[in-house]
Amino acid sequence: MAARQDSMERRTLWIVLALNIGLAVAFFATGAFGDSSALIANGLDNLSDSFVYAISLFALSRSDKWKRGAANVSGGLLILFAAGILYDAWRRYIGGSDPLGTIMIAMALIAVAINAVCVWLLAKLKDPDVNIRAANTFSYNDFAANLGIVVAGGLVAWLGTNWPDLVVGVIVAGIAAWGGIDILRDAHGEHHKAVHTGK
Repeated sequence: MAARQDSMERRTLWIVLALNIGLAVAFFATGAFGDSSALIANGLDNLSDSFVYAISLFALSRSDKWKRGAANVSGGLLILFAAGILYDAWRRYIGGSDPLGTIMIAMALIAVAINAVCVWLLAKLKDPDVNIRAANTFSYNDFAANLGIVVAGGLVAWLGTNWPDLVVGVIVAGIAAWGGIDILRDAHGEHHKAVHTGK
């Protein structure tokens, strides 16, 4: 039964990993073309998610200690990524940018559909460990961020200004930082549980 659960988790993580790598490439391409901080931010988000899924896959068949370590790396990466997004938004605020609202909306809607698939796949896993819970956090964060980009794209197209794009970039950074802190707390809780149970 445990072997079957491991196999299902591994297959799910591989699918979600592949989808996130594809999304990262698409976000970077459309972000560069559309001069959008929010799209670049989500590209960085999906890239960091991909690293984390790869770490989770590596830790999957290992001990609980390995899994907690992988979750700590995941949380730390999300916080680092948030700092990178804030820097990019600040750079665009100082240097100026001219984002394309229609490109932002189109890419975000595609990403929402793909994130919904990731959320559905991860929700099917029973009794998820700390890394699967981290993967769930990433997928929900991405879902929320992409909905924000749809709104920002509409405002950019309507108002002809770049501030909605920059605001969403900063909000994505905030969501990522909060998700990273949440994952670190979860891993810390698992560590304390392990100390009490002697695992």
